[in-house]
Amino acid sequence: MTRPARRTALLCAFAAAAALLPAAPVQAAPVQAAEAPSPLRFTSCPDSVPRPAAPERVECGRLSMPLDWHRPWGPRVEVAVSRVRASGTPAERRGILLVNPGGPGGSGLPYAVTKRAKLPESVRRAYDVVGFDPRGVGRSTPVTCGPMGGLFDSPGGDPVPAGAGAERTYLASLRALADDCATHAGRLLPYLSTRQTAYDMEAIRAALGEPRTSFLGVSYGSYLGAAYTARFPHRVGRMVLDSVVGPGSWYDFDVLQSRALLRQRDTFLAWTAARAGRFGLGGTPAAVRDSYLRVRRELAARPVAGFGPAEFDRAVYRALGRTERWAGLADGLRGQLTDGDPDGLRPAGAFDSPESRNYEAANRVVKCADGPAPSPRDIVADIRRTRRLDPQPVLTGMEASACAYWHHRPGRRTPLGSPDAPPVLLVASAHDPVTPIEGARRLQHLLPGSRLVTLDDDYSHGVFASRGDACVDDTVAAYLVRGEVPSANVRCTGPDLPTAR
Repeated sequence: MTRPARRTALLCAFAAAAALLPAAPVQAAPVQAAEAPSPLRFTSCPDSVPRPAAPERVECGRLSMPLDWHRPWGPRVEVAVSRVRASGTPAERRGILLVNPGGPGGSGLPYAVTKRAKLPESVRRAYDVVGFDPRGVGRSTPVTCGPMGGLFDSPGGDPVPAGAGAERTYLASLRALADDCATHAGRLLPYLSTRQTAYDMEAIRAALGEPRTSFLGVSYGSYLGAAYTARFPHRVGRMVLDSVVGPGSWYDFDVLQSRALLRQRDTFLAWTAARAGRFGLGGTPAAVRDSYLRVRRELAARPVAGFGPAEFDRAVYRALGRTERWAGLADGLRGQLTDGDPDGLRPAGAFDSPESRNYEAANRVVKCADGPAPSPRDIVADIRRTRRLDPQPVLTGMEASACAYWHHRPGRRTPLGSPDAPPVLLVASAHDPVTPIEGARRLQHLLPGSRLVTLDDDYSHGVFASRGDACVDDTVAAYLVRGEVPSANVRCTGPDLPTAR
């Protein structure tokens, strides 16, 4: 078959699959015909992709995808793909393991190398690990929202509105962000969705000539995997969804996360107070909280070299998600209190770097393409409710609030899960504040036969091949390599809170 004919076969197959969306069980037949695309041709990778240790090597390629899989003969986007081949014998090989690091907006091209390096050896021997930049991200037709409503101002405005005037200013900033995205990414807004990316994943599988897609998705990657399962249940091999984003709207998820962060911060304050001799921020949770609020008030009143309340909240948001960052957060608070120097709180990378601008743009564009938006009234009411729980919350993760003013309004949420998929393994930390465990429990109901592996006494985001827990890693590796599905949900004993050094 000639190359144009192969492309036509692929497009016909996906057009047929799109037409058959309401009837999930019959999707297998049309995608079966998608096995005749041009093969994915790999060459060297860009410098942004790290090199694995010899003798293994990483290779990269590109695929041209329809901008809209429902109209496959229209405009196209480029999707960048990376691969590190299985290190075992041909008899050990189990196929491809597609990986996604989260976001939405996270670059998956280097993830084939960085995540693979942490996987159990049996998994590395069994799978070609395949990463990709989702459409709109990194080297896959990257999206930009230009100024993005002042999000990258330094210092940024206070992100927690208190009072009617501040609430109006907050809503105006959301409208400005949405307007910037419409101006700079208008034609892409409907198509940088998780639903469209699931079709891209299926095209990657077909281009590699593999019968099934095995998948490891972390955080947003769990949502993407569940969306792929909804559309292509009969193409699912072995799927691990780690740190699960549950079913529901992105806005509701963001609100849930903002309240989980309050609980996590209280845990951090108590942990810091128990180590008063190490950190010097106070000997009780209330005293440490006073120190925390004093730092924030100082930076709100007198930002230091572009570091104000918005930058402070971003630093706190990042640190609360992984307990190994807590000592650095406490040290940074003390540095500002004692020396007036917030450098210990500053991130290593600039927030307004090209990579960060792309991430923040893609994050909003994907979330707002995935389902109906909240109303401005909803947003104000929820912020007030959260502030009644704690007057100084961390609202950094409330990205889907911008959807209230979005110029593209999808009519329905992204379908997730399928009763026709094989058993899926869900993995969660019991006290993860970024993707609270309630999401995993709810998604499990949409994936009959799936099992939930919980790391108890753990407070961090990202579990498998991340927390170093043998119970979790061995359970997941046995599932991926040998297809062993636990007979029931699994509970592993976690590390509890860290010891400060």
